[in-house]
Amino acid sequence: MPALVYRITEVLSALVLDLPIGTNLGMFYILWTLISGRLLQTRGALIPALATTGLDPMTVRRAWAAFAKGAWEVAGLIAALLAFVRREGRWQPEWVGKYCVVAVDTVAFFRPRLKDCLTKHFLSQAGEALPAIPFGLIVNVGMVGTQTVPMVRQIVRAPKPTTTEAELVNAVLTQAATQLAPHEAVVVDRGFSPGKLQAAGVPRWVSRVPRNFTARRVTPPDYAGKGRRPTRGVLVRPLARTRKSKTLAATPPDHTEILQVAGRSIRAEVWEGLCLPQADSAGPALQCVVLHDPAYKEPWVLVTNLPLSATALQAFYHNRWPVEQVPLTAKQLLGAHRQFVFAAAARQRLPELALFTSSLLMYLAASYPAQPTGFWDRAPRPTAGRLRRILAQLDISKTAPLPQQLRKKESLTLHLPKGIEAHRRSAQPIPARV
Repeated sequence: MPALVYRITEVLSALVLDLPIGTNLGMFYILWTLISGRLLQTRGALIPALATTGLDPMTVRRAWAAFAKGAWEVAGLIAALLAFVRREGRWQPEWVGKYCVVAVDTVAFFRPRLKDCLTKHFLSQAGEALPAIPFGLIVNVGMVGTQTVPMVRQIVRAPKPTTTEAELVNAVLTQAATQLAPHEAVVVDRGFSPGKLQAAGVPRWVSRVPRNFTARRVTPPDYAGKGRRPTRGVLVRPLARTRKSKTLAATPPDHTEILQVAGRSIRAEVWEGLCLPQADSAGPALQCVVLHDPAYKEPWVLVTNLPLSATALQAFYHNRWPVEQVPLTAKQLLGAHRQFVFAAAARQRLPELALFTSSLLMYLAASYPAQPTGFWDRAPRPTAGRLRRILAQLDISKTAPLPQQLRKKESLTLHLPKGIEAHRRSAQPIPARV
């Protein structure tokens, strides 16, 4: 039996070991089915995907029942995975300066034909918001050797059936603010404005903002001698723009730096001592950095409340990209972009499990020797795609021996007759009258 089978069995058993008897065995089969990419073969149908793994029909039904109605939560699986990763000691967090990178984002699984789906998410290809099951994603960014591995930290469901995107952003930021350690800082994209970060109470953050971002100086200018005394700082506009055929000039930066990153020169323009336009003069001081990178068409406009240099700020935001790998792996690599579950619980559980499994698959691939795709793959890297191709060729019914705790739950009525035998009556002699 390949050593990879023992490795997968060890990890999956550790994740589901604390679940109830019977449910843990079913979830073991569910996780194996997902990480092997069986949903790709069945176009998103979970029960046929279970059947393609080599399980008998009764085991398939029990695994489906454990997934749909079992007593488990994805938060427990995430906690078990983080504890297992911590024990192995191979994964190391990504540090920028004296802060660890924690990426926050929102993701949605689009279900345009799902009945009673009141939540929507914007799809750029369609140019409008479509029915979807949205989630907030909090991810720890780190490395296993030289391979970047994002570890899912929390998956936040929509607070209510009619939650909007703005409400989901507030919910995930509130969760991130409550669990952020003193050495951690949040990094977000343009969907999370600095105002929302401050309103949610996130203590340390780095955010990319739109090109038309404006701010004010924290301290108001000196009194000119006439008119009303100024109570707010001067408006700062990092980039010039045109409005109503009129060009609004950019504010000169406080200072400019030239960064050398990957052999190319990046010009960084820095403004310090800022606050949001609607904030009073006593608000927290912010820093705005505009990065003109020749590798990108548009400049990056980054805002933070941390005392970071332009070089550290560029590296901090660059380390946000691994959070995009989690939904990309779940949807495209594992086949969860198309789903056929409709119950209220199952429609939430399958996307959560897909996001969790994508992080698990990336860790398994990075912590195991690289598996070549074929003879032409002469310099393979430990990526999730290569490992998924190998797992798709394995038969789940021939796995390594499972722990004793992972077993089928015996029914309390197993000794009783079933079916027609349960209510069949035998002829009894009629007692004679005295």
